[in-house]
Amino acid sequence: MKIAYARVSTRQQNLDIQLEAFRKEGCEKIYQEKKSAFADRPELIRAMEDLRTGDTLYVWALDRLGRTVFEVIGNVRKIHDKGATLNVTVQKIDTGTAAGKMMIPLFSMLAELEIELKRERAAAGIRIAREQGRRLGRKPGLPPEAQEKAKTAQKLYLSKDPAYSVREICRMLHITPKTMYKYLDFTKTELKGGTVPKSDK
Repeated sequence: MKIAYARVSTRQQNLDIQLEAFRKEGCEKIYQEKKSAFADRPELIRAMEDLRTGDTLYVWALDRLGRTVFEVIGNVRKIHDKGATLNVTVQKIDTGTAAGKMMIPLFSMLAELEIELKRERAAAGIRIAREQGRRLGRKPGLPPEAQEKAKTAQKLYLSKDPAYSVREICRMLHITPKTMYKYLDFTKTELKGGTVPKSDK
């Protein structure tokens, strides 16, 4: 029997190309899921458990079988231990042949090497950005909802009739004094007395 396992990394991506390719190959069962490369893959486990002697498991690419070279090779061995073979569409690997068996470790190592190169490039980009004094991470500021709350906090803080203390405003808005002063700083509100009241910290 021909069994296939199709996977994409996010829900925004679709499986159509993989599913069409597997149907053309005559796959009778197709297990599919949309999972991150770092998430568990229950459908892959089900597909492998379904294998019997003489079956072939079809996958789109080697990285569908695992996160690391060791996991990929481990799953290939499990497939072979069941008396089944593996067919990889993109890399054109068929472990039912001698040449296909020899290519598995090579492609797995290349896949892991690519991951390492991406990590190195990302680390180099961060290092260069820091050396150039560029800010990393999220841009400073407040999200829209917090901005509205900051404006409300400013109005209450500047109110004179009635007048409210920082603690009273915090209770009304369900925020901490630290967040309150962050809001006042965002709205460029001059603090009463020019300093932060110690009793309200």
